[in-house]
Amino acid sequence: MTIKIGVPSKGRLMEKTFDWFGARGISLRRTGSEREYAGAIDGVEGVELVLMSAGEIPRELAAGRIHLGVTGTDLIREKLAVWENQVAELALMGFGHADLVIAVPICWVDVETLDDLDAVAAQFRATHGMRLRIATKYHRLVRDFLRDHGVADYQLEDSQGATEGTVKHETAEMIADITSTGDTLRANHLKVLVDGVVHKSQATLLRSRNADWGNDGRKILRDLLDKLEISD
Repeated sequence: MTIKIGVPSKGRLMEKTFDWFGARGISLRRTGSEREYAGAIDGVEGVELVLMSAGEIPRELAAGRIHLGVTGTDLIREKLAVWENQVAELALMGFGHADLVIAVPICWVDVETLDDLDAVAAQFRATHGMRLRIATKYHRLVRDFLRDHGVADYQLEDSQGATEGTVKHETAEMIADITSTGDTLRANHLKVLVDGVVHKSQATLLRSRNADWGNDGRKILRDLLDKLEISD
C-alpha cells in the first residue's frame, strides 16, 4: 500500500512546501515536464506525491482520494462544511501567511468597525432599497463571521478574481479578500476594518479522516510523522 500526499503544483507554495519537507530529510521533486504535474518523493517509503492546485486539495482530502495534503487553512474552512470532521491539522508550516479581511472604501471616514458597518448597511438599504454588496470568493467564512458579529443587511457577490477592483467598477460597495501586505488594498483606496480580520491563514499539513488507511497506511503515516517529528 502507498499513501498519497497532495501538494500545490506550482508557485511559491510548492517551492516552500518542497523546502519544508527537505529541511526534515524528505525530498519532494517534480518529474517530467512542467505540464505533467508528476512528482516523486524520497526519504520515506510508501508515500506517493500528487501535485494539484491548492484549491483542489480540500475536496480531495474530504473525498479520501488523498491521505495527506498541504494547503491554506482559509481554503479548508471555506470549502469544507464542518471541516474538523473531515480533516485533521497535523502541522502549521510557517509560510503562506495571509489574512482574510473585510475592507471598505477609504472615503467611508465614519466606518472603522463592524458596528459602524452594521449601521451603514442598514442605512444603505433604507436609502437605496437594496442590500450593501460585498464582493468575495469566501462566502462561507464571511457569512459566518458577519453573522457572529451581528452584521446584517448585506449580500455577497461572487468574485473569483481582481476582487479589489469591484468597488471601483461599481459591482460592489466593499470587499472581503485575502491580503498579505495590504498594498493592493491601499492601491485601490480600500481600508481594513479595525476588527475586520476574518481568518489568519497559513500553509498546513493535513490528514484526511475519510481516506482508507488500513493497518499498512497507519504504519506508513507513523513512519512519516516520526521523520517529520510530528505527533498525530
